[in-house]
Amino acid sequence: MGKKVIILCGGKGTRIRDLSNSPKPMIKIGEKPIVQHIMERYAAFGHTEFILLLGYKGYQFKDYFVNYMRNTQSFTLDNSTGEIQYYGDSSIGSWKITFAETGLDSMTGSRIKQVEELIPKGEEFFITYGDGLSDVNIAETLNFHQGHGKILTLTGVTPSGRFGELISEESGLISSFQEKPKGGQTRINGGYFVANTDLFEYIRIDSDEIFEDNPMKRLVGAQELMQYNHDGFWQPMDTYKEYEMLSKMWNSNKAPWKI
Repeated sequence: MGKKVIILCGGKGTRIRDLSNSPKPMIKIGEKPIVQHIMERYAAFGHTEFILLLGYKGYQFKDYFVNYMRNTQSFTLDNSTGEIQYYGDSSIGSWKITFAETGLDSMTGSRIKQVEELIPKGEEFFITYGDGLSDVNIAETLNFHQGHGKILTLTGVTPSGRFGELISEESGLISSFQEKPKGGQTRINGGYFVANTDLFEYIRIDSDEIFEDNPMKRLVGAQELMQYNHDGFWQPMDTYKEYEMLSKMWNSNKAPWKI
């Protein structure tokens, strides 16, 4: 049975703004925005119900997905009834997408907390960022999460440079979480979370609540944060150089995240 997928899409992406006037998740890799690449990864594993947490220029997400079929498919319009008949296959046509306006300046924790009522109590769900691509096995992350019974699983990845480190025990239980420390690093938080609805008890509604800060530390203190190790591809798109790298991978048909 498919799970709901929350995707953080509200940031302004100022470090890559010169590339586009769009929110970062709407910047295109190849012919489609990076957020669609992420959604296709989840959909390939049977998870096709998405909740997009919007902020900066949220209307661009709405315009793109609402008009997707009309802009990409052949169709017949019956002007007498307004009925539209589409031709050809489109996997996105079977998706269910909720567009949640969570505030222009809200932080990640606040955005997640605001959609608590959209996740039925006791149901597992996914959370991830709208600007990071990976070949992570979604089914394995879910199996790992269900196996340990804790509240939150994050995917620990091993890129180079500029991120924060995770310190975990052999079981995967995280004993230290520091988002951006100085010095050496091991694995870092790559997103691709799996959660239980008890997670919402650890997040405050305050607009300045950063998911990667106090909520994570509260979970660590309660021994409820686990790490799934992913040794494959993972890459965020925070800079123009990273955008170029991801675009080159896609255009040369060497994109590891492609299904």
